[in-house]
Amino acid sequence: MDNLERMKLRTQEEDEAVLLDCLESARSAIMSRRFPFQPWPNELEPQYLDLQYRIAMDLFNKTGAEGETAHSENGISRSYESSWISQQLLNEVTPMCGVV
Repeated sequence: MDNLERMKLRTQEEDEAVLLDCLESARSAIMSRRFPFQPWPNELEPQYLDLQYRIAMDLFNKTGAEGETAHSENGISRSYESSWISQQLLNEVTPMCGVV
């Protein structure tokens, strides 16, 4: 099952464009962390496909509160370490470095 199908199953979102946008943002976040000093390859490495799904879900779940860093209402409190993607998820990406 590919990541788009996984997201459809988990979110019940009918607008596929929303899910594809979350997956593309997740891909870009992984690529920028993985290849900070070189051009990105065309494909995401297989070991990062599950991470792409988890980051995309993180982004989808924060829809409407993307920049939120703290929120309290009726006894419910929310705060995000990062305004976009959880730092714990980004820490799973190992940066590539090269020889200068």
